[in-house]
This record gives sequence, structure tokens and C-alpha cells, in this order.
Amino acid sequence: MTRALQRGRCAGVFFLGLLLLAGCASERRAAYSDTESAQKRATLSMYAAQPYEPYPIPALDVTKIDPALLRQIVDYPTAEQTGTIIVDTPNHFLYLVLGEGKAMRYGIGVGRQGFSWSGRARIGDMQAWPKWFPPAEMIDRQPELEPYRDNGMEPGLQNPLGARALYLYQGNKDTLYRLHGTNEPWSIGKSLSSGCIRLFNQDIIDLHARVTLDAPVVVIADPSTHMAPVSERPPGPQRPA
Repeated sequence: MTRALQRGRCAGVFFLGLLLLAGCASERRAAYSDTESAQKRATLSMYAAQPYEPYPIPALDVTKIDPALLRQIVDYPTAEQTGTIIVDTPNHFLYLVLGEGKAMRYGIGVGRQGFSWSGRARIGDMQAWPKWFPPAEMIDRQPELEPYRDNGMEPGLQNPLGARALYLYQGNKDTLYRLHGTNEPWSIGKSLSSGCIRLFNQDIIDLHARVTLDAPVVVIADPSTHMAPVSERPPGPQRPA
């Protein structure tokens, strides 16, 4: 009887242990599921519709976007000061330095003008829902843009500059380099035939709210363009965005 009782007790302890292990595993799965759900809710909130803008912005379907291109805080050790914008054109990312080895990262689309130079600049102007003045050479290639040659295109969801624009200056000279929204969200993460540096409208609104005039900007060149550093070339003639 004593051996049977001992075996019974051992079996009971064994099964109790299994139950405890199963309970712990279940709690870990639940905790992981809760964390994952919270992250999904946060992402959906970041890219939700913005109906209170002057031109209401529709929600972004994040299920169709590479998660790496969505706004997120990442490890980013750098000697640049907090508040600096770093445009990494080769990798299609823009970083806002937060300090302590962290940065807010945004996915970007890079157009021909975005590859036109590299170097250091500052935010010389910031506009919400800017007008768009297409370059003369673009109008020459696309005659349908002729109506916008002198007065530009009015703000709105069809405007290529989107909801916000940040204008880069060197001293008092406009570099013609812009960080702006886009009406083509599919273009983020790609190299384009026109435009400068595009962000999702929700992202450029977020960036616009975080930076101030005269914030430093560093633009990293794409080595495949073989362009001279901006310090070696005079800025182009001034003209509207």
C-alpha cells in the first residue's frame, strides 16, 4: 500500500506540474497576443483617417505596406544633435534624431530632385497644405501642367506636395529640396522619376509637428548617383516649390 500511495503521489505531482506548465505557456501566449494587438491598434491609429484637416485625409491601408516603411522608433546611434533630420536616400528612410541612441524612422519615396544633391541644410520654411509649382522642364514634358506654370496648383488631395512641406535652405538660399507628403502612397519605398522626398501624408503631418524652423538636416547621398557634395556646387536658382 505504501508503494502504491507513493506512486500515486508522484503521478499527482507530475500531472500538477504539467498543468502549471500549460498554464504558464497559456499566459505567455495571451501576453504576446495582447502586445501584438496593442501594436496593431497603435499602427492603425497612426494611419487612421484625419477628417479634421482642411482637406480630409483618408485612412491608409497598412496591410498593403511593408511594415519597415511604417513610422516607428528605432535604434539609431549618431553624433548628430537631437532634432536633426537625416535623409537616407539610398535606403529610402528618413530619421528624426530623438537622442539616447533612438530615432523616429519614416519610409520615404525618392524622386529625381531628391537625388540631386547631398549635404547639410536647415529647415528654412514650413507650410501646411502648400501650393505646388511644377518645374518648367516638367511642364515642357507634360503639357497638361501648363495651367500651373505661373500660379501653381492649389492645395488639396490631388496636389503632389500633399498635406505638409518642409523646405531646405543653406543660409538664405533655397536648395529646391523638399520633404513633403504625397497623393501616391504606393510610391513610398521606391525611386521615382519625378519629385523630391515623399512621405505618407500622416507621416509628414507627424514630422511637421515635431520639428521647428532652422532644424538641421543631413542628406546622405546615394553612391550610385556619383554626385558632388553640395558644398562643392552652388545651389540652383531660387523658384517656388
